[in-house]
Amino acid sequence: MDLGSKRIGIAICDEYQSIATPFKTIQKDNFNKFLDELKLIINENNIKGIIVGNPINMDGSLGPSAQSVKDVCVNILKNINIPLCLWDERLSTVGAFNLSSQLDIKVSKKIKNIDQNAAAFILQGAIDYLKN
Repeated sequence: MDLGSKRIGIAICDEYQSIATPFKTIQKDNFNKFLDELKLIINENNIKGIIVGNPINMDGSLGPSAQSVKDVCVNILKNINIPLCLWDERLSTVGAFNLSSQLDIKVSKKIKNIDQNAAAFILQGAIDYLKN
């Protein structure tokens, strides 16, 4: 997941845990509504764990965004009983946008899908790290 201030990007991986795919963008306006939607995604897709992008500053320090993500994760864990891991997401949004540029995707579509693409970028990084 890519937890932004206004939207939450969701990505899922295949059953072999090798390829991350952008899945959905959820508006971050109501935590209970988000939680219900997350539970539905988990149940419908047989999700066994959650990777959440941790917005660490470029110098490695934790800022207000990282604390906000941590707070949301604590609340998720109070309501969902599967493992959750924070993953360094530095440059994930930039990486997702640049990848879209290399694929020659229109700017309007890049912006519309940036959150779920960033989530896929984060998840793929975790998958690749854990495979090695």
